[in-house]
Amino acid sequence: MSARNEHILSLTGLNKAQAGETQLRELYRQQLQKGMVGLCFSPYEETQKPGDELTKEQVERRLKIIKPTSQWVRSFSCTEGNEHIPIIAKDLGMKTLVGAWLGEDEEKNQREIDALIALAKSGVVDICAVGNEVLYRKELSETQLLAYIEKVKQALPNIPVGYVDAYYEFENRPQLTKACDVVLANCYPYWEGCHIDYSLLYMKDMYQRAKKAANGKRVIITETGWPSHGEKFHGAQPSESNAMKYFIDAQYWSEKDNIEMFYFSSFDESWKVGAEGDVGAYWGIWDKHEQLKYQP
Repeated sequence: MSARNEHILSLTGLNKAQAGETQLRELYRQQLQKGMVGLCFSPYEETQKPGDELTKEQVERRLKIIKPTSQWVRSFSCTEGNEHIPIIAKDLGMKTLVGAWLGEDEEKNQREIDALIALAKSGVVDICAVGNEVLYRKELSETQLLAYIEKVKQALPNIPVGYVDAYYEFENRPQLTKACDVVLANCYPYWEGCHIDYSLLYMKDMYQRAKKAANGKRVIITETGWPSHGEKFHGAQPSESNAMKYFIDAQYWSEKDNIEMFYFSSFDESWKVGAEGDVGAYWGIWDKHEQLKYQP
């Protein structure tokens, strides 16, 4: 990175006033080329949604696209073809944070847990995530979740096991935090309506709150990102320039302070419009056609 570009970057964030659109795109390109700790993996193609069966071919194709930019990949499920993700990622030399998707269906939960354990025992899982925001969605009680976490920990004594949710859940639920080997915290200034100019400082505060709750345990930011299109959410404005700025800030901080961070997300996902509104489709570094966004 050039001396001029370094000058407009700091650990308080990019000085956007000093960075024009052309320079912003160049900074983004440079930061992406330096690589990331991890990426949340979006395997679903344009006509697909969760519940559809993924093929090995599409998983391998998309993993090969992201591999040059990321050391780790994070998956969200262990069934319906998602089980291919850690297997292929390991073949490609990537590390894996593998999630079991939990919800209200006990039978599906058991299939996910069993599949996660089997994958881990086969040697393709570096960190296990038992559930993703299932407390936030109020689909399981904390007691039910703790039972699933304990089952996985008992089966896999040599692999770190955690649970993924918003950073504040680990403050509010000390028993949950105690049960986790690693704290897996989602940190989204966007979803708390933060203006882009203060977003890096806000994320740092989220991270520090999770660190304090973790009481010495390893803390990983399992999701953070900014959408490139859609309607404004309080003070948070989706735009291409804001998405680039947030990515640059987040990755620069991750690099300088050795923060373990999984960026959300790899590819745009049209199916997410149903759950999140129009912004849901535009969190990717690549678009839904697998083309890199924000080219200079």
